[in-house]
Amino acid sequence: MYQQFQVNIQYKTRERRILNAILALATGVLTLIYPNFLYLFAGGYLIALGLMFLYFKTPAVIAAFPIVTGIIIFLFLEIIPITMAVFLGFFGLILLMSFGFVFMGILTLIIAALIVANPDSIAYLIAAFLLLFGITNLIKLFQQPSGGDRQKRKPKDPNEIIIE
Repeated sequence: MYQQFQVNIQYKTRERRILNAILALATGVLTLIYPNFLYLFAGGYLIALGLMFLYFKTPAVIAAFPIVTGIIIFLFLEIIPITMAVFLGFFGLILLMSFGFVFMGILTLIIAALIVANPDSIAYLIAAFLLLFGITNLIKLFQQPSGGDRQKRKPKDPNEIIIE
């Protein structure tokens, strides 16, 4: 007896994608306009991202990572380059492992390496990451079919089960 299972773990609600893109774009624009307030924007973005993860019921370990990183940025302003490089490195690895954002994962790892190599231009590098991430989320949002957040596949075989 043959049974086929399909598990879709990359499902994001449309609201989550929109909020994530707006948050990243707004923070990126503010960082470009006011680079001297990077610690406020970066720390606030990370805490807001973590709270958004909690709201959309992302696992607590993943949601805690940006919150803790944001708190570290607020407490220790002088280690913003190291903290953001570690966060972007971890985030880049997560994006690299997901098949939908491989290109963005590579760009994130490159930006993390550039932050380590040149910490003086961290505000512009973080703004570039946030703008790229926000635009990528918007592009992926508009590439989806308008009928819903995901395409539902009908089982070809009556014994086939699709879990989403």
